[in-house]
Amino acid sequence: MQKPTKKPARGAEKTNLHPRNLHRSSYDFERLVVTLPALKEFVRPNAFGTISIDFANPKAVKCLNQALLKEYYHINYWDIPDGYLCPPIPGRTDYMHYVADLLAASNGGKIPIGSAISGLDIGAGANLIYPLLANSLYQWTMCATEIDAVALTNMQQIIQKNPGLDKVITLRTQAHSTHIFQGILSPNDLFDFTVCNPPFHASAEEAFEQSSRKLRNLKTKNPVLNFGGLSHELWCEGGEKLFVKRMILESKNFASSCFWFTTLISKGSSIDELGKFLKEAGVQDLKMVEMSQGHKTSRFIAWTFLNKPQQKEWRKQRWM
Repeated sequence: MQKPTKKPARGAEKTNLHPRNLHRSSYDFERLVVTLPALKEFVRPNAFGTISIDFANPKAVKCLNQALLKEYYHINYWDIPDGYLCPPIPGRTDYMHYVADLLAASNGGKIPIGSAISGLDIGAGANLIYPLLANSLYQWTMCATEIDAVALTNMQQIIQKNPGLDKVITLRTQAHSTHIFQGILSPNDLFDFTVCNPPFHASAEEAFEQSSRKLRNLKTKNPVLNFGGLSHELWCEGGEKLFVKRMILESKNFASSCFWFTTLISKGSSIDELGKFLKEAGVQDLKMVEMSQGHKTSRFIAWTFLNKPQQKEWRKQRWM
């Protein structure tokens, strides 16, 4: 595993983040400005006199992400088109660490690392964040899927402008909006895990209200949609529950192609119903992992169709 060159500056420790998360301390803006001088334009004291940025300003948040990715994850070029989702790096990093723990729990407590380990990101989006973090943290090889042509072009640009990423991150186009694994996975594919940040909302109105609520919480004086996200990134008919049910049903058709299928779940109220649905689908093992970032609790569910002998053979062939 690639080690960071430096540890983040000490500050009020965010103990709810994963123990291996590099962002448990407050952002060291002085250091980040050295890494990316363009960030200086957005750094100033907030209402409490603390050096920070305006998190309601999309340009400031994107610039902060660029600095974090360059300083801690060796990504020298990263950008997203206007209007696309700008992901919070600490929370996205947590998902990768907990996936690593999930693999370790199936491997005698040892995290499988290196390019032989392969992950699939469903609907990666223009930001390509999970493949970038997964490769930087654990040297995993990643495949990213997407239906949006603009997002795919942007991901390809990120890969091309960071030497070496073309050898460890590949892209696949999903041609059908109602398909998830179908049209992506082939009979010869083997993935150790999948990740997904599904469209959480059931309608454009619900997505708008959620974004507006975020802005009200930040007490911005100019309430505009600064958090980004196009329709297919934020909502789908039936919301995340229906999306994940489709994912579960399709994963059953590729039961031997992947060890752990995982996806984020934004609403805790969905867990019991999805857990029942998974058991009815015949999964061999099911886990729910809770994560916490600030005042927000998130979670992901993981399932596998491999029985114990099949899991043992998978470890022997791929992880040892």
